[in-house]
Amino acid sequence: MDQAGKITDALTRVLGELGIGGVTPTLEHPAELAHGDYATNAALAAAKAAKKNPKALAEEIVEKLGTIENVMKVEVAGPGFINFHLTRKYFSDSVVDIAAIGKEWGKGASLKGKKVLVEYTSPNLFKPLHVGNLMSNITGESLARLAEWAGADVRRFNYPSDIGLTVAKAVWGVRKTGVDPDDIHALGKAYATGAGAYEEDEAAKKEIEDINKKLYARDSDELNIIYDKGRAASLKHLLEICKILGTEKFDFEFYESLAGPKGLATVLAHIEDGVFEKSDGAVIFRAEQYGLHTEVFVNSQGLPTYGAKDMGVIEQKLEVFPFDLSIIETGAEQQQYFKVVFKASEALHPNLVGKQVHIGHGFLTLTTGKMSSRKGNVLTGESIIESMREAALEKMVERDLGDEKDAVADAVAVAALKYAILKQGTGKNIIFDPEQSLSFEGDSGPYLQYAHTRALSVLAKAKSEKVQPSGAMVPENVVDLERVLYRFREVVERATKEFEPHYVTTYLTELAGMFNSWYANGKIVDGEDPHSPYKLALTEAFANTMKNGLWLLGIKAPERM
Repeated sequence: MDQAGKITDALTRVLGELGIGGVTPTLEHPAELAHGDYATNAALAAAKAAKKNPKALAEEIVEKLGTIENVMKVEVAGPGFINFHLTRKYFSDSVVDIAAIGKEWGKGASLKGKKVLVEYTSPNLFKPLHVGNLMSNITGESLARLAEWAGADVRRFNYPSDIGLTVAKAVWGVRKTGVDPDDIHALGKAYATGAGAYEEDEAAKKEIEDINKKLYARDSDELNIIYDKGRAASLKHLLEICKILGTEKFDFEFYESLAGPKGLATVLAHIEDGVFEKSDGAVIFRAEQYGLHTEVFVNSQGLPTYGAKDMGVIEQKLEVFPFDLSIIETGAEQQQYFKVVFKASEALHPNLVGKQVHIGHGFLTLTTGKMSSRKGNVLTGESIIESMREAALEKMVERDLGDEKDAVADAVAVAALKYAILKQGTGKNIIFDPEQSLSFEGDSGPYLQYAHTRALSVLAKAKSEKVQPSGAMVPENVVDLERVLYRFREVVERATKEFEPHYVTTYLTELAGMFNSWYANGKIVDGEDPHSPYKLALTEAFANTMKNGLWLLGIKAPERM
C-alpha cells in the first residue's frame, strides 16, 4: 500500500470509531511544503454529520489516529484541516528506491490487462500539416504513452481524410495551376487556390463539386492520377512529420474513403430496428432523449455524413482491436458531436457504454495571429520545426557537441513545441511564442531537458572521481527536492485517469526548479563530504524521474546540450 493509502485507512478507521459515516477521506498536498506533505479536510466534511465544531473534531481525530507508518507529525491547521508530515527515513528510502528502479520508476497498473485504442492526428490530406494540426498528434501520443505506462495494451489509430470537398478543392487547384501533385507544398498551394475559388466563384464551386463526385466514383482517369499522386505525397509527408514528433508508426490506419461505405451500410442496416430513422429523405439519429441534438448520418442525396463515417470507423476498430477503452483526440469543437456518435454506437453495441472518450484540443495561434490554410498563409509544421531547429542551433553555437549537435537541435526544437502545447489543459486555446518556447531559463521543454543533462553531468563527474551513489549516510535535513520526487507516481496516475498530460509538465517544471536551486546551493561531488554519495543518489533519482516524465510527454532527454 502506498503512503497515501496508509493515511487514508487510518482516517477511515478513526471516523468509524467516532460513529461518523458517509465521509470518504481524501488527501491532497498542501500548497506550501511548510504545511506538511499530505493534508485532509475530513474533519470539515464530517463536522455537520458529527454535530461538532470542525476544528474540535479535527483535534479529536488527530488524538485517536495514533501512530501511522512513515508519519512523523500530525497537526491541525486553520479551521480544521489536518496536516501530515512524513519522516526523514521515508524520503531517504524513496530516493534510494527511485535511483535503483530507473526506467521503470513511476509505472502503474491501473490499466493492466486493458486494451486501449488511441485515435489521433487524423489530418485532412492533400495539404501540409500546419502547427495547429500537430496538436492532435502531440496530445494523442502523450495519452498513448500514459496508457502504456499504466500497463495497458495500447494501439495507435490514425484516420486520415482522403476524400471529400477538401480533396476536391486541392485536385481542382492542381488542374488549374498545373503544379506537381507529388509535391506536398505544391498541393497546399493548390488547395488554397481551390478553397478560395469555391467561396468566391459559383462556376468553380460547381466544378469542384463535380470533381468530388467523380473522385468518389473513381470514374475519371485524369482525376485518379492526380488523386493517387497527391494521396501518396500526403501520406509520405504525414509519416515524416509524425516520426519527427516521436510517433514512429500507427498500428492501424483507416481512411475516410473506406469509412464512408462501411458506415453507410451500418446505418442503413439499423433503420428497421429503430436506431436510425428516415426524415425528409435523410437518415438521422435522434439524441434528444440523452440531452443531445439530432444528427444527420445520411444526407438527402444518400451520401454518408461524418456521423456515418465515424460509425464505420468504430465498426472497423471493433474488428481489428476489440477495445476496453477508445480515446479519440480531435478539436474541442467536436465534443457535442462525438457525444451523439457515441450514443448511436452504444445503441448498436451496448457493451460500448463508458468505453469511448473524446479529448479535444483548443486552437493554436502564433503571437502574430491565427493561421489559415484556406488563405494560403499557413505556417506548416515542417517549417516551424525547421525554424525552431535553426534557432536552437544558434543558441548552442558555442557548445561543444560535435556530431551530436544536429540531433540535439532536433530534440530541443520538438521539446519546445510539445511543451508549449502540453503545458496547457486539454481544450484550452494556446498562443504559441516560438522564442519563449526555446528558453533554457524556465517554463519550457528545453529547460526540462537541460536540468536532466545537468544531473547527468554531475553523475559523470562523480564516476570519474570514483564517488558512488549510496543511501548509507543521509543528511539530517530534508531538502525540497526529496519531498516532491515521490509524488511522480501520483501525478502520472492522475494525468492518466483524467487524460491530462499537463499535470506531468507542471510537476516536471516544479521539480526541475527545485533541482536547479539545490544544485546551485552546494557542492554535490565531494570526496571529503560523507553525504556526497547520498546527494548523488538524489541526483540520480531526479534524473530518472525527469527522463521518465519527459518520455511520457514524447520529449527526448539528450545526454548533452
